[in-house]
Amino acid sequence: MATPSAALASSSQVKWRASSLPSDRWSPLEIALWLVPVVAFFAFPSYRVLGSQVLIVGLFAVSLDLILGYAGIVSLGHAAFFGIGAYTAGLLAVHGWHEPISGLVAAAIVAAIAGYLASFLVVRGGDLTRLMVTLGIGLMLWEAANKAHAITGGVDGLSGVTIAQILGVWSFDIGGRTAYVYALVVVFAVFVVLRRLVHSPFGLSLRGIREGGKRMPAIGAPVAKRLRAIFTVAAAVAGLAGALLAQTTQFVGIDTLGFPRSADLLIMLVLGGTGRLYGGLVGAAIFMIAQDYLSGIDPVYWQFWIGFFLVLIVLFAHGGILGGLDTLRARFWRKAT
Repeated sequence: MATPSAALASSSQVKWRASSLPSDRWSPLEIALWLVPVVAFFAFPSYRVLGSQVLIVGLFAVSLDLILGYAGIVSLGHAAFFGIGAYTAGLLAVHGWHEPISGLVAAAIVAAIAGYLASFLVVRGGDLTRLMVTLGIGLMLWEAANKAHAITGGVDGLSGVTIAQILGVWSFDIGGRTAYVYALVVVFAVFVVLRRLVHSPFGLSLRGIREGGKRMPAIGAPVAKRLRAIFTVAAAVAGLAGALLAQTTQFVGIDTLGFPRSADLLIMLVLGGTGRLYGGLVGAAIFMIAQDYLSGIDPVYWQFWIGFFLVLIVLFAHGGILGGLDTLRARFWRKAT
């Protein structure tokens, strides 16, 4: 017969395991976080254009988190799918298809197909192979877009992108009012789906693959198929984010495919914290707001302060800003109890 202390210990272990599992319930902190962009829309009307881009890049960062933070797939060319989505939506608009929502869907589908095809190369190797393969894909697409000047506009970018009214009611304005609301609604809707995905058994299997990919086949988990699936989903989300940027700015630059965009994306994710979904949103907001503020103060050397802040985060906040906040909360909780 188990002693009372043993029974208590067993009960506490069960409770700890249950609390460590992901939950679909929305916490008050999550709700408060999503209220921030709503409040910012009314509080900072002159920054709505920047705010819409923060939301879009945040969704882009979340797409990278799906493969890096949850599946452990490192990538240096994730901007390739972002650019594919942007050019798909832009080219559709240039050639007469101006309806925005169907343009988003088309961009996500094209990016998903590209991601699925690329996943067969990415999944095969280890971390170094994945880095080189994703980087190579990104460089090849950038050069292809550069050479196809008649189609993409080359280094001059794709102009003439005209987007119709959303649902036939709301037109895009120069102040960014419609773009901000449009981006917020799309980003939130996609985030809800992704949140459900990572909290599902599929998401748990991705965590298992990340922590011990060689052990997962022993319990019947098809590792390669799961990795290809999440890579395809991440590519689709990145393409959707690229299409959002093309539609809200009504321009597609070749930099959407460039390596610097992929590098900035990694910095955002490291700042916010990987494997959390919200890390991508928080990291993108901090990076882009800091970039806007610091470049206004010092247009030449602003990257120095971004690098300095990144070093501090890596050294003193394991798991990014959100990871550091979790550590502080855990310490405060232990002291309080």
